[in-house]
Amino acid sequence: MSTNSQIIEHIVLFKVKPDTDPSKIASMIDGLNSLTSLDQVVHLSAGALHRTRSSSLSFTHMLHSRYNSKQDLQAYSAHPAHVSVVTECVKPIAEDIMAVDWIGSDLTGPVALPAGSAIRLTFLKLKPELGEKESDQVLGVIGGIKDKFPVIDQITFGKNFSPDRAKGYSIASLAVFPGLSELDGLDSAGAELEKEKARDMLESVLVLDYVIQPQLQSASL
Repeated sequence: MSTNSQIIEHIVLFKVKPDTDPSKIASMIDGLNSLTSLDQVVHLSAGALHRTRSSSLSFTHMLHSRYNSKQDLQAYSAHPAHVSVVTECVKPIAEDIMAVDWIGSDLTGPVALPAGSAIRLTFLKLKPELGEKESDQVLGVIGGIKDKFPVIDQITFGKNFSPDRAKGYSIASLAVFPGLSELDGLDSAGAELEKEKARDMLESVLVLDYVIQPQLQSASL
């Protein structure tokens, strides 16, 4: 998939119920990944989270997908195939679900991310007394991270436009690395120190790491 200057980012986090039969988890992941065949989807990957850096929320799995417009995201959400997977495979085993959507501007690199790529997701919840000015300041801090850490292949960030299932998190960023070793190296390089510039404005931070797994292609597609 070619480079786009703007993309719609869609993240769904799942917490699978304890003691769920592994076959049902596999069915959920397979069902979600099958949605990559829908016309509206320009990238989709679903699987187990590699690591979560949060004491208050403990998600186990993630779906990341990309769309060319909000209308395409809405059409995907309403598509019978999507509704069927959610109803039959996700809801019976999901204890908790969180979803965040944002417009990723100035995207460079491939829209469809290759297997093996590592993703660092950061969701931010601002203190309730703060407004748009502070929100823009936080986005400015995030926007400066890629220039300081060239190991990041691409980064998108923005304000969540679907608040109903976001648990109050209003700002999101997604950084893509060639692999897990590069992502782990970012922490030792001091990227967290950059985020300290915005720490006083934040009520809560949720950080998750995910590695894109190869998908088996069906011959019938």
